[in-house]
Amino acid sequence: MNELFGTLSDGTPVHRWTLERANVRVRILSYGGIVQSVEVPDREGRPGNVVLGFADLDGYTAHPGPYFGALIGRYANRIAGGGFPLDGVTYALEPNNGPNSLHGGGRGFDKRVWDVTPVEHGVRLARVSPHGEEGFPGRLDVSATYTLDGAGSLSIAYEAVTDAPTIVNLTNHSYWNLSGAGNAGGHELRIAASRFTPVDADLIPTGVAPVEDTRFDFRTERKVGAGYDHNFVLDKGVTSAPERVAELYDPASGRTLTVATTEPGLQLYTADHLSEPFSPGDGIALETQHFPDSPNRPEFPSTVLRPGEVFRSQTVYGFSVS
Repeated sequence: MNELFGTLSDGTPVHRWTLERANVRVRILSYGGIVQSVEVPDREGRPGNVVLGFADLDGYTAHPGPYFGALIGRYANRIAGGGFPLDGVTYALEPNNGPNSLHGGGRGFDKRVWDVTPVEHGVRLARVSPHGEEGFPGRLDVSATYTLDGAGSLSIAYEAVTDAPTIVNLTNHSYWNLSGAGNAGGHELRIAASRFTPVDADLIPTGVAPVEDTRFDFRTERKVGAGYDHNFVLDKGVTSAPERVAELYDPASGRTLTVATTEPGLQLYTADHLSEPFSPGDGIALETQHFPDSPNRPEFPSTVLRPGEVFRSQTVYGFSVS
């Protein structure tokens, strides 16, 4: 189902698409590729929205910083110093997070209106990011296809091609609260990662370290708590098909979220800086991705995309109750 959701200040209309299958209802906006809501039943069969969002477009335009539910690009997470080298050329990006570039710059993919086409059990969002947009080289033709499968799992499949060497790192920035309200710090989390990337004061990775005997060890399910904005190095690495890497469980509602992805990293962000109308810790972001600052770290998995290549990435969010 497609409906008008609102109009931006420049007169551009924004539409909302509703997907529904297997007792799961997902609403997606053409603005920012935003996942506005995900409604799933609890152990009593009562439906509830398990992602943070707003009822109207003004809510999103008034609160852009937390990236509620948005499609993030061209580069998810941080690039140190707002720049990177590629083939002997250093590209300057807009610093929008202290000295760093964050989530594609001041007007990344999360603040663009996407072209939407219905597909079987879903929608395909597409746009052309021109050469030089937010400082990134190359024209990028990019799409994200959102679908619900027969079990009600939400899949987001990304594709991109370029006409010049560039970098690409795409993700979804939903904040999950499986209770549907209140603080999410009591949720229990498992991540299949024996390593993570420690960070400096600007949240830029300083290397790779083991999680053993640290608060970053989520190999066995435990309560999340607060104080996380870190990338986990998934044990599986880059894969051609999504593999399960995380489970988030809410004891109060009985809901479980599973995350499967082709990506090598998972950013855990406990939303400690959320402000009105939300509170710190009201949601948990699980951003599947390549690592932060990869363009400046040749030892990290590469995010370079060249002409003739196709960038592909897929993440699947599954839902169950116990």
